[in-house]
Amino acid sequence: MFTYTSIQQYHTDLLNGSVTCTEAVQHFLLAIASRRHLNAYTQVFSEEALEKAAALDQSRKEGKPMGRLHGVVISIKDVISYRQHAVSAGSKILQNFNAVYSATAVERLLAEDAIIIGVTNCDEFAMGSTNENSAYGKVLNALDETRVPGGSSGGSAVAVQAGLCMASLGSDTGGSVRQPADFCGVVGLKPSYGRVSRYGLIAYASSFDQIGIFGQNVPDVAAVLEVIAGADDFDSTATSEAIPSAASVTDETALKPLRIAYFREALESPALDPEIRENILSLIEKLKADGHTVSPVDFEYLDYIVPAYYVLTTAEASSNLSRFDGVKYGFRANVDKKQDLIEFYKASRSDGFGWEVKRRIMLGTFVLSAGYYDAYFTKAQQVRQLLVNKTNLVFNQFDALILPTAPSTAFRIGEKMEDPIAMYLADIFTVFSNLTGIPGISIPLFWHSNGMPYGLQIMTNRFCELSLLQLSHQWMQRYRFAG
Repeated sequence: MFTYTSIQQYHTDLLNGSVTCTEAVQHFLLAIASRRHLNAYTQVFSEEALEKAAALDQSRKEGKPMGRLHGVVISIKDVISYRQHAVSAGSKILQNFNAVYSATAVERLLAEDAIIIGVTNCDEFAMGSTNENSAYGKVLNALDETRVPGGSSGGSAVAVQAGLCMASLGSDTGGSVRQPADFCGVVGLKPSYGRVSRYGLIAYASSFDQIGIFGQNVPDVAAVLEVIAGADDFDSTATSEAIPSAASVTDETALKPLRIAYFREALESPALDPEIRENILSLIEKLKADGHTVSPVDFEYLDYIVPAYYVLTTAEASSNLSRFDGVKYGFRANVDKKQDLIEFYKASRSDGFGWEVKRRIMLGTFVLSAGYYDAYFTKAQQVRQLLVNKTNLVFNQFDALILPTAPSTAFRIGEKMEDPIAMYLADIFTVFSNLTGIPGISIPLFWHSNGMPYGLQIMTNRFCELSLLQLSHQWMQRYRFAG
């Protein structure tokens, strides 16, 4: 019977002949079918995945070299383009639309022999924190089906959590990889802005968006990052900085005692669950006992980061989503031929977009409008610059920054849908790294007394993913579910 623990172990099993890629794909297809009610996938490429697996098995028999992700079964979020496959961003407005090209990240996965098994459900246009805003319906948390999996990449998180793939690509604009990873008890990485090309990623907020990775362990996430990272002629923001080596992540000699910071105001926030606070404080004492220096840092901007984030991201969303007009592709409303073009636009966008997307478009249009631009958008940009300056000061003195990932564990389905402000405030600890462009990861270290997992969020300076992954791997080995 096929079991999965890590990419490294899987490749060892392939080489010694104890398993095949075909058997792996068959295992995951059966798992997907048996847990279809979780609604993690919007599309499953059964025949295509089996054909690719058979071709890889034959290639191995012929002694051909294996790609770095040979036979690794991966899913991709429904905002990442895969040529000649449907991509809808979880929205009615893109119904029946097939991607005309593949995202750079997808091309790089395929070039290293990965098998893409399907597309995962998400909040519409990646706007949401619960995966309840999808045109395909809500995704269920596999650990407690009365709770949300987090969002917007909830389908990707559940696909890894429930053993429906080996790894998954999501996207993170304000926590959409780290928060669902936290709620589902898996590893979720948001790389530095520019570390992974955004070419082929449907844009929500272009200066914030970054493709991220879900996995069951840190080395798996590192292996995928090593493949998809790097410069890209199709994305001018993609960096040519050295790509982190996956093999170095497990090097235990690389880490020395670290200087670690945490924001005092974050752990003292009244929004933070008391049990989460106590467990993180307990972890801080363990880190100190193990020789690390852990110090509080005053962070006077905590109350400003969520408003600044939503002003800027909705403004960018208002611009980015203007292209979805019902004319060139996707959903088109049935309107009276006598109606003018403006009425046609209104009808198509009103019927095609869900309420959360329309709310954010309207907010973004408002903050960009004459008379309000300086009062909101310009002020939010100034806050963003203050955060960047603060980040530079922190990493001049410290190697890493730790925070809670979310103020609570996964909440009940429907609990926050009637209160968008409460929903937005749940992003209080994750949007910081998107505003500043630094990498962040959520690693599952704790269990709450309510039976749900939750993680620790760790951040390092820009393009320092290697040290981030190294210390995350070490901490998972040492502190996970300990005491």
